[in-house]
Amino acid sequence: QVQLVESGGGLVQAGDSLRLSCAASGRTFGVAAMGWFRQAPGKEREFVAAINWSGGSTWYADSVKGRFTISRDNAKNTVYLQMNSLKPEDTAAYYCATHTFRDPGVVADPGSYNYWGQGTQVTVSS
Repeated sequence: QVQLVESGGGLVQAGDSLRLSCAASGRTFGVAAMGWFRQAPGKEREFVAAINWSGGSTWYADSVKGRFTISRDNAKNTVYLQMNSLKPEDTAAYYCATHTFRDPGVVADPGSYNYWGQGTQVTVSS
């Protein structure tokens, strides 16, 4: 069993930065790829970024590429999402999740993730 707890969300202005953290419990953290998703009101959950078990491979949605950076610290059982140049359209609840594989072939499908956190709200004002 893995428990995930996100933190770091908040209300910011367009152009600001935030760093989200996802703290994990459970022995599988260091051997699982991790992902960040987001969901805005009335919209489906969408892929944001993913990172493989070692941190050597990362993937990003086109909408955040160049602005967001995913990273992980396996010693701290934590994955991060550094978000720069935030836009109002980034407003959503952000969720971290544990992938079923160490080196995933498919990262954007929520069905490929087996554990999810409760989410942290990010609101970007214009």
